[in-house]
Amino acid sequence: MQKKLLDSDNIRYIHFIGIGGISMSGLAEILINLGYIVSGSDLKKSGITHKLENLGADIFYGHSPDNIRNPDLVVYTAAIKENNPELVRARSLNIPVIDRAALLGLIMKKYPYSVAVSGTHGKTTTTSMISMIMLESGLDPTVHIGGELDYIGGTTKTGNTEYFVAEACEYCDSFLKFFPYIAVILNIELDHVDYFRDIEHIKKSFISFATLVPENGYIVACADDNNVLSILDKISAPKITYGINNEDCMWKAKDVSFRISGYGSFTLVKDEKEIDLIELKVPGIHNIYNSLAAIAVCYQLGCPISGIKQGLGKFTGTHRRFEQKGILNGIKIVDDYAHHPSEIRATLKAAKNGHYSKIWCIFQPHTYTRTKTLLDDFAISFANADAVIVADIYAAREQDNGEINSQILVEKINSAGGKALYMKDFDTIAGYLRDNASPGDLVITMGAGDIYRVGEKMLG
Repeated sequence: MQKKLLDSDNIRYIHFIGIGGISMSGLAEILINLGYIVSGSDLKKSGITHKLENLGADIFYGHSPDNIRNPDLVVYTAAIKENNPELVRARSLNIPVIDRAALLGLIMKKYPYSVAVSGTHGKTTTTSMISMIMLESGLDPTVHIGGELDYIGGTTKTGNTEYFVAEACEYCDSFLKFFPYIAVILNIELDHVDYFRDIEHIKKSFISFATLVPENGYIVACADDNNVLSILDKISAPKITYGINNEDCMWKAKDVSFRISGYGSFTLVKDEKEIDLIELKVPGIHNIYNSLAAIAVCYQLGCPISGIKQGLGKFTGTHRRFEQKGILNGIKIVDDYAHHPSEIRATLKAAKNGHYSKIWCIFQPHTYTRTKTLLDDFAISFANADAVIVADIYAAREQDNGEINSQILVEKINSAGGKALYMKDFDTIAGYLRDNASPGDLVITMGAGDIYRVGEKMLG
């Protein structure tokens, strides 16, 4: 029996243009599980589209006006152009059309206790941590994550309660279409410079996001982040703060240490009272911050400390977040999604705690605008890597105007004291690493594009 989730009783059949994306497929899966009829189109077959087909979705490969078969609602991704034949056909037939973020907002609106996790970095990991703690505590939330979490068998889980947990991305102000009961602000930095003018523009968007929280809701915010701290007095909703260095935080990590594995542990403190020892199974100081945010959210929702410890104790990361891909002749191969200078620094600092003989960072810049605008910051972000190989820029949604390229980044890294090489071809990179890396080394592929294929080629 269909559970009414969207605003209209007339919506039973929904078509997704670009259904194979991480977020779109997750939303489609939620709606299938709630009894909606779902179809969708994508350019090619994938494991994701195969899974949706097995769940009952009707999938079309390639975009065609014939794919629009009288749905009640059409949903499209930001990557879909206005001249897309399916979008054009839907509008010509006066079928309601909304973007992905608007659909996520409509779903979120139906859950009284929805958690939206925002921030420049750490959204996927923190959302996953929150989800696992809630599940271990018996709250059974509906979950929508921007990465694959093995614990739930993918990106999405449909629960049977009034709890909903999802990422809230600031790009193009998409998170302003959401309805959070708890809004998490992990950090704020300059990014998505193809949309945001400057850091003040970004901060205004986060302030607007925070105003979406109702009077009985909460803001969970990192008080160690200066940009986050600077906007808190402009937010009227009740605020729950966390951090390591700020003495005024409600939640704090004290006596932080790292085991030989690089995994962190700390004494959890609430309102100056020591609560318990927390031991993580993911590396880096950034994951201690992520866990504090997750703890603050879940405690507010009623999760006991025992459930919090159990959830965090079982969390070993999501795919593409310091994900171990394999070991080749004693060389550990790891993949990470880091594509912003701060993420690179955090990930390499975490890797340093692992005591490897040599750290090889294989970096693929993501978008021309980000690479150009943050070039100087990128140049100094690889300090904890012993060697850096830079591949061509992954264009994503952008066109190359010739103003920036990977060779320029390599020159900047080397002039800042780094040791970087430019290599265009993934096969060449994989071969070079096979010939030059040694047992005890770490090879970490890094970027939001398809650089993970280098590790697959090494292992294959």
